[in-house]
Amino acid sequence: MTNRTSNKFSPEVRERAVRLLLEHKGEYPSEWAAMTSIAAKIGCTGETLRHWVRQAERDQGLRAGPTSEDRERIKALEREVRELRQANEILRKASA
Repeated sequence: MTNRTSNKFSPEVRERAVRLLLEHKGEYPSEWAAMTSIAAKIGCTGETLRHWVRQAERDQGLRAGPTSEDRERIKALEREVRELRQANEILRKASA
């Protein structure tokens, strides 16, 4: 898993953008048209807003996939595994 970019937008901005989309998507010919319009007002790309909306849907149980809580837990476990592997490697080299 690669770390793409820093989080430029606060959680409040993300939540507001998702809420705006959900409230106003009926005013646009398509969900994507709503996303690109609202994203431009927020200062992000349509694809970024699409990602936020899909994650919010997963968090609410409306879409299959890992929730934000699950993703954080997975990252923590991956970090722990990496640290344990490094410690094992150090111990293995020290005992040789």
